[in-house]
Amino acid sequence: MFINATGYFIPEGRVSNDHFFEINGLTSEWILQRTGIQTRSKAENGENAETMGINAVKNAMQQLPYPIEDVDLIVSACYSPRDTVATLAHLIQREFKIENAKAMYLSSACSSFANGLELVEGYFAMNKASKALIICSEHNTYYSNESDPKCGHLWGDAAVALFVSKEKQNEDESQILDVYTRGLGHIGKGPDGVHLRPKEDGITMPEGRDVFIHACKYMIEVLEHLTNKNNISIPDLKYIICHQANMRIVANVAHQLNLDMNKFLNNIQELGNTGSASAMLVLAQHIHELKKGDLIGLTVFGGGYSSGGFLVKI
Repeated sequence: MFINATGYFIPEGRVSNDHFFEINGLTSEWILQRTGIQTRSKAENGENAETMGINAVKNAMQQLPYPIEDVDLIVSACYSPRDTVATLAHLIQREFKIENAKAMYLSSACSSFANGLELVEGYFAMNKASKALIICSEHNTYYSNESDPKCGHLWGDAAVALFVSKEKQNEDESQILDVYTRGLGHIGKGPDGVHLRPKEDGITMPEGRDVFIHACKYMIEVLEHLTNKNNISIPDLKYIICHQANMRIVANVAHQLNLDMNKFLNNIQELGNTGSASAMLVLAQHIHELKKGDLIGLTVFGGGYSSGGFLVKI
């Protein structure tokens, strides 16, 4: 698969750590030490998962080498949608008049984007699509409970869009060499680790320690699988992008792999945990700074549990 265009939308609003002291008693130093987060992005009045997704697509269209109407598959991949019936994929189809596309919604917590990309890979392999758009728009603060001392301070909002094609559209395009995902509901606390139950208590993380332990383990497993399959080693990767859940997780992964933190690209310090958009968002923010031939490994872990990632050659 080839990357035709990337785009993103990040709300201008920022919530500092100090905001939470009056709400749940957590100090800025406590939050920073345990999460690496200094501020988090927050959708403003009038912004939501749908408006952010549309803006991310518009941003990507500036680079798109073909008319958006040529897209024949639209996948909305996320866990915090505004509407689970009239999905973002269908809204995008209508907004941009993409009349000849399949449109669907997919969710697997914070590995949703990787699973969406693998779904596209399957449609390409079956010759049921040739040009696809994946949109991931996470409006975490719409569902989060700021007073929750376990995870109310983690969440940020953002959207990312990726246009991919089965065949190369121009010579400068980056290539997705491999995609790997795995359901892990059978391990650890599994489906009890993280919840999003809108009519009860929103996004909660009752088993944060269990999430941490398994995220560290299985994000490394993803990188090992992708590199071994493609006959390279993890140190061959120019950069690694982890799911932006917690800087301590990223530091733990770096420590276990005996790699310098300079090898890891991050945005969690400013944006917080932007959910399944986070890893692809980091790539979209930096892709134009990377050099031809650079290998980038993306690896994610989602509550539920699930893992996934993909290997990109710039």
